[in-house]
Amino acid sequence: MFKFQRNKLVSIKKDGETLAVHGVLDDDVYGLEIDVSFNIEDLNILSIKGKWNRWTSPECPRALLFLNEAVGSSAYEKDFSQKMFKLVGRKACRHYANLLAECGHSAREAVRLMQWEEAKSDNPDLTFNEYIKNVTPNLPPTSTSVAVSSGQVHPEDKNDIDRIVYEKTSGGTLIDLHVHTYPASPCSSAPVDQLIEEAKKIGLDAVCLTDHNHVWSKDDVEELRQKHGFLVLRGNEITTNQGDMLVFGMEKDIKGIITLEDLRAEVLAEDGFIIVAHPFRGFLIVGVDEMGLTPEKAMERPLLKFVDAVEVMNGKVTKKENEFASKVASGLGLPATGGSDAHEVVEVGRYATHFDDIIKNEQDLVDALKKVRYSPVDIYSTVTTKQ
Repeated sequence: MFKFQRNKLVSIKKDGETLAVHGVLDDDVYGLEIDVSFNIEDLNILSIKGKWNRWTSPECPRALLFLNEAVGSSAYEKDFSQKMFKLVGRKACRHYANLLAECGHSAREAVRLMQWEEAKSDNPDLTFNEYIKNVTPNLPPTSTSVAVSSGQVHPEDKNDIDRIVYEKTSGGTLIDLHVHTYPASPCSSAPVDQLIEEAKKIGLDAVCLTDHNHVWSKDDVEELRQKHGFLVLRGNEITTNQGDMLVFGMEKDIKGIITLEDLRAEVLAEDGFIIVAHPFRGFLIVGVDEMGLTPEKAMERPLLKFVDAVEVMNGKVTKKENEFASKVASGLGLPATGGSDAHEVVEVGRYATHFDDIIKNEQDLVDALKKVRYSPVDIYSTVTTKQ
């Protein structure tokens, strides 16, 4: 059994009319830092400088060339995190994109703290909780889509803008099988309660919590289900020597990196189910054509002999990579699933899986996965908008 640890830290200093934000992401594989300067008034990014401490591929250092494409973006934009993954994650490095998204989130929180301090000059007894519940922050005119609720800034919670809502044309159960919440997944910035509420609003029937190497307790998940009146299921994204695997129906808490063969044995012992997550992530950067990799060659990958299904719609990879995964799954006759891989509230439900059966609990989910009565769903291609 291997051990694995990931740490993410953001520190902020006020420097005149700007915020100097320093972010660090460090684990046993990657080590990177970033310095971002935000204009306090509108939280526009003024400059970005990155630094690698450890990397795994000659492609990694070239990511620094793409960081400046995020300059000019505002952390107040309702799709800021998604934009970072599009501008930086796809062209450069998903780790830098994740860190940039966290720096933006932290900058917003820092501005709210400064605004609270200003408000206390007139009301010294004003607590931060009272402030965020009762006072609208002094945000720039360009950020009118940002609202305050339950201690968080939610661009998605403003009720006077169009909302993407998925409407099923048939019965069954629509589930996002791949989401990450904070703090269970240190790389996520999505509080679980807000993620669940967003899932309800956009028309999902359930979400499956698949935090990294983290087993949610049955009691905690049942409490969430009762609190929100919404089906919450458990899964686990486990790091193996051959990539990330979504595991369902297994109670064992596995920490660190495990071999895929050993994980397969553990899952079989509990009659569970394994889905390989984003199996071809990063291939657009490396260049599939240049490597000469074809779906036929990819089908020969040993890892595909140890999984029950393939995630062919993942919200954190490119369309080309998803299409490639779909061809591989189809060629091998393996079931295909979809999941958002959400690390931000606004990302939940980007992709999902529609089950023909009604899913009421975790055993129903595992049984349905084995029956292969489901298909991946691209939410954005089948949505309506509601006011």
